[in-house]
Amino acid sequence: MSTRKFRFGMVGGGEGAFIGQVHRIAAELDGEAELVCGAFASNPERSRRSGQSLYRLHADRCYDNYEALFQLEANRADAMDFVVIATPNHTHYSIARAALEGGFHVVCDKPLAMSVLEGEQLQNVVKASGLKFALTHNYTGYPMVREARSLVNSGVLGKIRRVSCEYLQGWLHERAPDDNKQAAWRTDPARSGAAGCFGDIGSHAENLTRFITGLEIESLAADLTAFVPGRLLDDDGNVLLRFKGGAKGVISASQIAVGKENDLSIQVYGETGGLEWRQSDANSLIVRWPDKPYEVRRTGWAGTSPESQAASRIPPGHPEGYLEGFAELYRNFYKDLSDDGGDYPNLDDGIAGMRFIESVVESTKQNSAWVDLAS
Repeated sequence: MSTRKFRFGMVGGGEGAFIGQVHRIAAELDGEAELVCGAFASNPERSRRSGQSLYRLHADRCYDNYEALFQLEANRADAMDFVVIATPNHTHYSIARAALEGGFHVVCDKPLAMSVLEGEQLQNVVKASGLKFALTHNYTGYPMVREARSLVNSGVLGKIRRVSCEYLQGWLHERAPDDNKQAAWRTDPARSGAAGCFGDIGSHAENLTRFITGLEIESLAADLTAFVPGRLLDDDGNVLLRFKGGAKGVISASQIAVGKENDLSIQVYGETGGLEWRQSDANSLIVRWPDKPYEVRRTGWAGTSPESQAASRIPPGHPEGYLEGFAELYRNFYKDLSDDGGDYPNLDDGIAGMRFIESVVESTKQNSAWVDLAS
């Protein structure tokens, strides 16, 4: 491990942004890193104000824009080691590329970019630079999600036959006020990309499905809908999946499911067993068998896998949740920066996510026709 704390900067995450403080808390949770600088808003005054008021940074480390951040930090003896990109989707590619070309490792919010092509271009830059690139599909950090993956990999569930994943929210069930910044960019094709709900949360469901099962989507048939009048991007959808190897599945995602908060859940069924996990009870994993009562495995308990136990920070019975799961990605990223290896979503996951998003949009345009995913 490093003999000092890693220093990181942030692009985005300023006033009115939910995810900025989440990144800061998660990145600093284990005491291995500290936020030292950033360009926190597209407006220079708001960037400086956000850096000083929200993050208590010195004025000279609060930059007007990301170009100045990368240029000036590169000349400092105490420069940041990596940058966190916490901005709307349409900016991810340009900021990430500039960071990598400036010599900085990157942690980027999902989705990776606005297209598969942009993702592949970033991959080429990363390979040429030798730098690290993490993508914050944060739900993969939960201990019981890692327990689920371990069970699948062990073979005790048998060959996987069926996977169902749902991510249901209700916060966009009606037109949002004009001053709601989060709703504004997420429903704007120019800033969100080709998909709305499925770019925002359907991408998490796809990633969680692949992380736990290791299955690769071969083809899909999608039905995306914009229910709210005047909305330009989908706010609800269902996707049928065919996986390589013969398994079948379905992903449902919605932001118009009235009363739902962040109801993410997954069910995996093999020939000899099944499992169920839900974020609202993240410390529990239900495992089902054909010939005996089902089990409830709990975070941190003896008998769970080493990778699950490694992702837990406190004794069993103390709830671990969203922030700790997010922090697990950072902890593994730091291991990788220290050349100890690390288990976190990367550019391959990001490109697979972009293929998924582009394919569900294309299938919907073709009246839910089956679309093959190019590998």
